[in-house]
Formats: sequence, structure tokens, C-alpha cells
Amino acid sequence: MTWLSWPFRMLGFTLWFARALVVANVQVLRDNLTPAQYSTPGIARYSTRCETDGELTLLAALITLTPGTLTLGTETTAEGRRVLYVHAMYAEDADEARSELGVMEQRMLRAVRRKGGTT
Repeated sequence: MTWLSWPFRMLGFTLWFARALVVANVQVLRDNLTPAQYSTPGIARYSTRCETDGELTLLAALITLTPGTLTLGTETTAEGRRVLYVHAMYAEDADEARSELGVMEQRMLRAVRRKGGTT
């Protein structure tokens, strides 16, 4: 991947995220408009691959923008890893939440980094 593909990667991520927003909104609406309760709320600790404050802030904002998820806080470990604490309404367990967060992060990093790499 080169910087020439960067605008197309950004467009692809924007379209992917728009679809994710629609799916999440439908899930939350269904849960609110039907008598059944489908949510399985929980909190996950997610160790990110973000290298800059901008990447971490963007990831936290994207998570919070998605209905059913909320970034609760961040920390930096002694090894320098950046960690997010995320509340998810529709993940069966913390591993599933981390898996979904990993997909979002990988797509976001590929889109925002000019050379497209995810370390």
C-alpha cells in the first residue's frame, strides 16, 4: 500500500463504518422497540495498536459514535501500550468485544495511516 491508495482506503473505511452504524442502530432499535431484551452488556479491556494520540482519540470516538458501545477510559501500560476500556451492549463476552474492536481498529489504522500499515 502506498500513499496513492490512501484516499481510496479512507473512502472504503468511511463506507464500512457507515454500514456498521446502520447495523448497530437497527440492533439498538430492535432492542428498544420489542418486549424482549437482547443486550448482553459488559466491559472489555482492549490493548490497541495505536501509535499516536490522534489515532487513539479517533478510535475512541468511533467506538463511542457506534450505538451500543462507549469508551469509558484509557491508560498507558508500563510497556507503553495504549489500552481502552469499552462498554459494549451486544457482545457475548469480553473476547467477542475485543475481536470486534480489533476489526474496527485494523480498518481504521489501514485507512488513516498514509502507508496503510498496522503494526
